[in-house]
Amino acid sequence: MLSEPSPGERLAAALRRSPVYVDPSIASALPDAERRGLIAKFKQAPAPIYVVLVPLVTGGTWADAEQLVTVVHDRLGRDGIFITLREDSQDLTAREWGGDHQARDAAWAVTLDRTMRDATLAARLSRVTDLIIAGTGKQEYDRVSAEIDRRSKERREAANRTGEPRAGRTDDDGLALPLGAGAAGLAVVGMGGFLLWRRRRMASVRREGGGLLMPRTVFATARRANEDQLREQASREVIAFGELLDESTVPTTGERARTLMTGALDAYQAAGKTLDAARGVPDLAGVLVLLDQGRDAFASAQAVANGEPEIPPMPLCFFNPLHGDAATRIEWRPIGSRKSLRVSSCRPCARAVRGKETPDVLMDRRNGRDVPYYEADPAESVWAETGYGQLRDDLVHRVLRGDATPR
Repeated sequence: MLSEPSPGERLAAALRRSPVYVDPSIASALPDAERRGLIAKFKQAPAPIYVVLVPLVTGGTWADAEQLVTVVHDRLGRDGIFITLREDSQDLTAREWGGDHQARDAAWAVTLDRTMRDATLAARLSRVTDLIIAGTGKQEYDRVSAEIDRRSKERREAANRTGEPRAGRTDDDGLALPLGAGAAGLAVVGMGGFLLWRRRRMASVRREGGGLLMPRTVFATARRANEDQLREQASREVIAFGELLDESTVPTTGERARTLMTGALDAYQAAGKTLDAARGVPDLAGVLVLLDQGRDAFASAQAVANGEPEIPPMPLCFFNPLHGDAATRIEWRPIGSRKSLRVSSCRPCARAVRGKETPDVLMDRRNGRDVPYYEADPAESVWAETGYGQLRDDLVHRVLRGDATPR
């Protein structure tokens, strides 16, 4: 008896017939006439282009875009440029095998370009293809990033001239804070993943399309990343949060909303500072922790401004922030210590601790050997000193005063 083809094999078979595959559930997003136009344009590209448009949702067949294109490439057996959707969004991402034609930069540039925000899917695919054909994906990415930085700088300068709270302005509706980011100036490199979109991690505060909290796919990808990939990912997350702050206007007539918004901006600035000076994976994990704190603060500021309760923050796993949400509180006693700590961790780490096993700890390179990050000298590691913000609540302040930079 013949076995049923796997999802990857079915997609590969479809791509052998046509370089553009669109899942039937979203077929209306790319009508036949526009598909034919794209396929004709693909012939000018320096490498084969394949488009795989499949909704990527939690609990679906594919964990993320990276897994999707990797499997499809393997089953297809052909190198080229693979373009697909990012997780839980309509944004595009790209990966290529057999060359470097700046496809990832091209897709990220189109995502960040505010002139493309309301463009159709066909128009955005066409623009990505044009950049690939011209070989100007990185150049366009740099241009868009510089534009983001310019707008942010203008807002900050305007706020300084008028003497208003930083990153703020006054309009007819009262005080509001569209927070400038300066994103391109924060050592942003490369392209790749997702724009920190649209899934809240707690069912009680889900609001599709808000884009406020980091999607959990950030950490699924981070766990598999090497240092260079993690640095690229952290860079993307910094610029994405900066873009969110740059374009958001949250009324802050109340003191609490203003405090929360200031906290969001401080966390963003701390993340950028950490990224600039990052020397390894522990620092890059710290960037994600700071961004997560900033997004929590921003989400709460928006809730308070709308007359709703604050959203309880959820830290990242104490043992390794790259594991994602710390959904469980546990008692843990470090080796060699008589004192127990109450920390929050992901469920697998919590199970390991309760089973008297060693959790999957983030390691830090110290004096030529790898040690659990929390065993580093606290005087030399702000992450060890604060437990990535779980042991002390002043992580952002410490980073801004320089505790995370090399001594």
